Amino acid sequence: MNEVNKLYKEFLNKCYENNYSNYEIDKIIEAYEYAYLVHKGQKRKNGDEFIIHPLTTALLVANLNADVTTIISALVHESIGRGTSTLEELETKFGSDVRNIVESLLKVNKLHLVDESESSALYLRKVLVALSEDVRVIIVKLASRIHNLRTIEGMSEEEAKVKARETWNVLIPIAHRLGINAIKSELEDLSFRILKPDIYEEIESELPEPRSDLVVMLNDTMEDISELLRDNGINFEIKCRVKSVSSINNKLTNGHTWSKIYDILGIRVICEEISECYLIIGLIHSKYRPIPKRFKDYIAMPKGNSYQSLHTGIYGPDGIPVEVQVRTKEMNEIAEHGMASHWSYKEHGTKNALKVMEQKLQMFRNTIDASNDDITNDSEFASSVTDELLSKSIYVNTPNGDVIELPIDSTPVDFAYRIHSKVGDTCIGAIVNDNIVTLDYKLSDGDIVKIRTDANSTPNKDWLNFVKTTQAKSKIKSYFSKQDKEEYIERGKTLLEKEIRKQKLSISETLSEENINKLIQDLHVGSWEDVLLSIGSLRYTPVYIVNLIYQGKETVEDALFDKVNRNPITKVANYKNDIIVSGFDDLLVNLASCCKPVYGDEIIGYITKGNGITIHKKDCVNVKDLTSRLIDATWNENNNSEGRVYVSRIRIYLSDNKFDLLSIVAKATTRNVILSNVNEMNHGSSISYDIVVKVKNKDSLDLFIEDLKTLNFIRDVRRF
Repeated sequence: MNEVNKLYKEFLNKCYENNYSNYEIDKIIEAYEYAYLVHKGQKRKNGDEFIIHPLTTALLVANLNADVTTIISALVHESIGRGTSTLEELETKFGSDVRNIVESLLKVNKLHLVDESESSALYLRKVLVALSEDVRVIIVKLASRIHNLRTIEGMSEEEAKVKARETWNVLIPIAHRLGINAIKSELEDLSFRILKPDIYEEIESELPEPRSDLVVMLNDTMEDISELLRDNGINFEIKCRVKSVSSINNKLTNGHTWSKIYDILGIRVICEEISECYLIIGLIHSKYRPIPKRFKDYIAMPKGNSYQSLHTGIYGPDGIPVEVQVRTKEMNEIAEHGMASHWSYKEHGTKNALKVMEQKLQMFRNTIDASNDDITNDSEFASSVTDELLSKSIYVNTPNGDVIELPIDSTPVDFAYRIHSKVGDTCIGAIVNDNIVTLDYKLSDGDIVKIRTDANSTPNKDWLNFVKTTQAKSKIKSYFSKQDKEEYIERGKTLLEKEIRKQKLSISETLSEENINKLIQDLHVGSWEDVLLSIGSLRYTPVYIVNLIYQGKETVEDALFDKVNRNPITKVANYKNDIIVSGFDDLLVNLASCCKPVYGDEIIGYITKGNGITIHKKDCVNVKDLTSRLIDATWNENNNSEGRVYVSRIRIYLSDNKFDLLSIVAKATTRNVILSNVNEMNHGSSISYDIVVKVKNKDSLDLFIEDLKTLNFIRDVRRF
């Protein structure tokens, strides 16, 4: 209990330090007392009082200077899963925002990484980000995971490795993208120690002195610098650290040698004014010999999104290099905690800072969603998202000084589309650092980029060969998709008029307003352009359209019956379409939404009223008892395109009402099945899930269903 009291006192002191109002402090205390009662008597696996976990999570969140809602959410985030609270009770006591954050955390905590594949990690990141509509959900999740990894002694070795692997593959990249460096660094070191203990110990043993001795040396240097600054009347804070093992390993992995790592020891000085930063560097250089070429001015030229600091290297005790960073308080908050740190800076606007974080999260969502729209297999999806979201970023500037974040190797075209889609579409050239460059030029950190535009210019398909961002690729493809549509419409008009002339008919009479309206109605489309588009894209032949007009049939289905009855079924080797109906492959066909047939199913056609022929499975309940309007249909075995996918729906019945989406994702990835939509179906005492999938054929769907049946939480799987 003494440990709980000590931790609670530290937590409260931090809340007072953050300058929350008296009302906010009262709500925080109320939330703690509520959580304390909910978890009273509960123990963690390592034997600690359970309240220590939400309390430590809340302290970590408070260290980020987060808003009070986030802190309260951290305190009560386990009160439902590990306690007896309800969402309604939380909303009554602490408001709808707290309820929504905790509810999202309940969903997020059900997700687990099922294997080490990059595809599974990407899907988990995607689902986690999608579920976290409020960025504060992720903040609490990350803080909670830190404490879990700090206290792994209660877990088995395998449990600890699963947690660490999930952290490394899923949570750390998200923390990196949101700029929460303080949390990211600790998660990296904790995970690395669990996953690679041998390398961890090896690096520790290679340090120039034992870590404990380095700490003593560093403290002595820090005290000398402090005395120097006090003598010159400077108000400051000073901190020091010995570089973490995971950070050293990253440098070694990237080609650095021990002799070229100058920041194993680090000192940070935090002052009041920007002018003092430069004065402090000068004073330190007057006392210690600087390391050549190690001075970096990231105040005048920010290194990253809002990151500012002065860096220098000096030779410390025994000639061991020490990196010194000097920055103001606000610079330090942003560098350590990302824009989340501004939530307590009332003068900067809590809502505005939260908006910045939400924008970064939304960029994450948009990139993934844009990738999904254009990509149909997991490996391509993984490659696309990894390239953009998980690679290093560069920060370039507009001529007005605005900072734009882009993936490494981005080009002026990527920059243009990040500014605005219209700027990208009309881009004709670029000037980088006052020099004219080509549009495929690779931008670098700190570049000043000016885009030249021409209102009459349009995108170039060749841009797709070098643009880096998903946003740019999506906008370029969208432009040409629209252009292709216009070309198809014009082609359809040309083909139709050519056929009308070929049959020696009048174009004006054939395409009268009455006939056009009848075609739109019969073909079940929205406009005359849709009819022409269907002809131009070869969905309908011009002959078929003219015949519909002049066969004198009252309905389209009569025309279809007449056509298939007048022609014997013959073997044709060069059918173009996937489905052959009574020997024809130029008829309008639609796959039935009720049974959703896929390639390989036994099928039959049904002539509808006004919507051509609908293809059903032969055993579909909607057609199996019919005797009229049915027509023979088969799959074209010579035209099962590699890229073609079919939509189907399955229902999963759970054995224990515990749904593990990532296990299903893993099975889908193995069978090259794409999950399109998941809906929960509540049956009172039980829950099932309807899942819409995209598959290549019946065989892959059947194998996927059999794979799902092997999962222990699934009782049965049926295709609908």
